[in-house]
Amino acid sequence: MVQVDPRLPAGDTVTRAGGTADGRSGGGAAGTDAAAGTGETRGKGLSGNSVGLLGSAVIGVSTVAPVYCLTSTLGPTVGEVGLQTPAVFLAGFLPMLLVAFAYRELNRAVPDCGTSFTWSVKAFGPRVGWMCGWGLVIATIIVLSNLAGVATSFCYLLLGELTGSDAIAALDGNKVAHVLTCLVFIALATAVSYRGMTATKGVQYALVGLQLGVLALFTAMAFVKAGTGDLPGSLHFSTSWLNPFSVQSFSAFTAGLSLSIFMFWGWDACLTVNEETAGSAKTPGRAALLAMVVLIGSYLLTAVAAQMYSGVGTEGPGLGNPDTADNVFAALATPVMGPVLGILLFVAVLASAAASLQTTFIPVARTVLAMSAYEALPPSFARIHPRFRSPGRATVAAGIATGVFYAAMSFLSQHVLVDTIYALGLMICFYYAITAFACAWYFRRELRHSARDMLFKGVFPLLGGVLLTAVFTKTLTDMWNPAYGSGSSVFGIGSVFVIGVGLLLLGFVLMLVMRRRSPAFFRGEVLTRATPVMVVEE
Repeated sequence: MVQVDPRLPAGDTVTRAGGTADGRSGGGAAGTDAAAGTGETRGKGLSGNSVGLLGSAVIGVSTVAPVYCLTSTLGPTVGEVGLQTPAVFLAGFLPMLLVAFAYRELNRAVPDCGTSFTWSVKAFGPRVGWMCGWGLVIATIIVLSNLAGVATSFCYLLLGELTGSDAIAALDGNKVAHVLTCLVFIALATAVSYRGMTATKGVQYALVGLQLGVLALFTAMAFVKAGTGDLPGSLHFSTSWLNPFSVQSFSAFTAGLSLSIFMFWGWDACLTVNEETAGSAKTPGRAALLAMVVLIGSYLLTAVAAQMYSGVGTEGPGLGNPDTADNVFAALATPVMGPVLGILLFVAVLASAAASLQTTFIPVARTVLAMSAYEALPPSFARIHPRFRSPGRATVAAGIATGVFYAAMSFLSQHVLVDTIYALGLMICFYYAITAFACAWYFRRELRHSARDMLFKGVFPLLGGVLLTAVFTKTLTDMWNPAYGSGSSVFGIGSVFVIGVGLLLLGFVLMLVMRRRSPAFFRGEVLTRATPVMVVEE
């Protein structure tokens, strides 16, 4: 049955309970075929009502991987902004929170697993929407490859700690052993994601609970030991640590802000499972905000505790020590928690990377699924596994792409691999900013309805988009310099710039190819602003 949803702009309707506008089934390939040519938002056959509020929030937290982000980003951020690291974390949280409001409002109106792709198509048309979807997909592939590499490194580091064998720990430096182990992690994560949301949810409760529990224990012990005042370099807390205006220079602030934004990336995974979530119109948005609160609370408490314990010096246990900047917890685990409990921190980092590796398949697989269902990608990616009700073909394709990408980059050049990871921030700002602007434009006729509509559908998303565009522009400018990233260059231009812009141009070329194969989508005949909206009955 078709109902008009009063929350939507004129012309948008809601198809209830997984059916199409004429009452036909919306599940699987049959649902896609039935919807073809009607211009309606298409049911994709995913397993509905398989995730609740807590499960959705856990997926968001897991995808961000807070313990991994802290151990790899806390040191570099301190190196840029010193004691103002907590303030920069708060500053990075602001644009993410503003964009989260955009995601929440768009999800209420259009609860579709294509999220950024679907919403930006309905707001700006097929070409902008396709590029937005590409930005999400390529960013996720880069993150997946990085997470697999981190999981591999910490696996060998943990085995070395447990066995006391330097030889085992040194296996991470063996390129063949590292890549093969990395491929095993990718295959395992792909297999769990392939089995659908039920398997994913069970694994994530355990892994997220473990990492947050160990992080809380580390933070509490750091606070207690710092409070004794007997540690060299330890500091007393100051409210000035929360003042972003105390950062020494604007360039240092923007560098720290870029790192901070990366630390929040992935919370939108909550929204990509909206078609599988109970209460699909409201629950995913609430879960995203809940995940954001958990993340900022964890980051602030850990940053303050670590600074109080170690200080920000450039030697010894100081957080500004360049020798330990890429893995702060490896340096602090034993001093803070002792030799026995310290191993738990290594386990937590491994669990964080492994959990994020598995859940990060969710947004890329479901974005590819949606793009295929709306004819923006080949139709084979829209196939749903008949038993697990998951986007099996899209999930396997994402796993293969990640494995090939990481192996090729590893054997090609370590510098290229590092620079690809540095280019990630460009992709994140790119598709988040488009989504934020899409919200303001999509709801532009509703902004005068109430103060709430003006703020949450217009002002907040627009401000978030502007902030992310500013970071995108500044990052793009900095990337031109060969000193950015690994220090390598191509014809005098920084490799990070070449890779970042090159990946976006690759997406543009692929879009031109798909325009020839799927002209109906690019003519705006498949998905438009007036397309009826598919939601699950609450």
